[in-house]
Amino acid sequence: MIRTRFAPSPTGSLHVGNARIAVLNWLFTRRHEGCFVLRIEDTDTDRNVAGAEAGIRDDLLWLGVDWDEGPVRGGAFGPYRQSERAASYHRYAARLRDAGQAYRCFCTGESADEGVERRERCACAALDDAATAERSAAEPHTLRFRVPSEQTIAIEDAVRGRVEFASREIADFVLLRSDARPTYNFAVVVDDIEMRISHVIRGVGHLSNTPRQVLLFDALEAPRPVFAHVPMVLGSDRQKLSKRHGAAGMAEYRAQGYHPDGLLNYLSLLSWSSPSGEDVLTRRQLIEEISLDRIGVADAMFDPAKLSWLSAKHIERMPLDELVEAVKPFVDRSRFHLDDAKLSAAVAATRTHYATFADVNEQLAAFFASDRVQVGERTVVDAASRVLSGVPQWSEDALRAAIKEIGAVSGRKGRALYEPLRLALTGREHGPPLPAVLFVQGRERVLESLQTAAATGDAAG
Repeated sequence: MIRTRFAPSPTGSLHVGNARIAVLNWLFTRRHEGCFVLRIEDTDTDRNVAGAEAGIRDDLLWLGVDWDEGPVRGGAFGPYRQSERAASYHRYAARLRDAGQAYRCFCTGESADEGVERRERCACAALDDAATAERSAAEPHTLRFRVPSEQTIAIEDAVRGRVEFASREIADFVLLRSDARPTYNFAVVVDDIEMRISHVIRGVGHLSNTPRQVLLFDALEAPRPVFAHVPMVLGSDRQKLSKRHGAAGMAEYRAQGYHPDGLLNYLSLLSWSSPSGEDVLTRRQLIEEISLDRIGVADAMFDPAKLSWLSAKHIERMPLDELVEAVKPFVDRSRFHLDDAKLSAAVAATRTHYATFADVNEQLAAFFASDRVQVGERTVVDAASRVLSGVPQWSEDALRAAIKEIGAVSGRKGRALYEPLRLALTGREHGPPLPAVLFVQGRERVLESLQTAAATGDAAG
């Protein structure tokens, strides 16, 4: 079975780069009817941010990216947390130590840092069992992996092909810190083994971690997962996309009213392309078409304009009732007081102009008078007042017929009819269809606007 995982650290909000990785893993897993795992890598307690895990979960679920297993919390699968898995890390560490593949290190200061690249082996590696036992009882220590010397570490990457590393370029690295917490590379491998992860799909920035992880898989006699390292996402300045380089978090896109399927669609296209050549793809199409062999190696450029375009395309495809419900939370109720029928009519008339759900306020503004009061031809205004005051049922069909009657009474048609009406009702020459404008404004407001336009015309005359 295909088993993948998304493993963010709770150090902040879910950003574009991480979300893209989650989306690719999720789509690939869903295509193969596999299992998608959410794992929170929270062992670096100094960097953890309160509320970040909950935010990541909410953002994933808003995107429609759900996970398939984990500890049951509150009646639903919660994510796995590394902070709750210490027993597993210690058990695997003991296996490596007992097999002579790891040793206790008593170095302090900079030399004990897991990130220090020391080509020569630490002197602690040569300590005998008696000396190690005596010192470990009294001194703080780490556990280091004994990297094999003069070995070529070859990886068949599903995106990049064969990649080779020389073991002599890798220093003995820390598995357990002096406080017994696991390091990133060790915890990841133990988790992937125990969770039976078959494919590790992640950013190319993790490629440098892969040789250490492969050495651990081999030392623990566990099958290696398939690795697929996808390209970076760059901002307009060609720097790695980050908050400092124009990236917004998923929560921000949600607050701005982007369609989640439009965002998911866009994230999938950052390094992958559909065999159909199409860009606008439904969730179902993405699941049916996703494959690792269509992920390129070139870095992807983040294009906000394309994201907005895709969001607009997905909004266009929504059933009207769903779109109305989606825009309701974004309506500025201090400006627009519309019942469901009027809001639905307004949205129906302008739906092709939405890039985000938050665009509803800009579109609603087109239905009402602007600050510029303009007077159309008095003949049309007077005819409209007489005809519209007698409309028995204020519906778009009835109003459509009334506009034709206004044209007959005033002797005007086409632009000579519509422009004066628009100017009187909205102060604009262009806008949504007139029947929708009349319906959304309502009888009382329409007649009041026409009366005001007539009075303004008299004063101007």
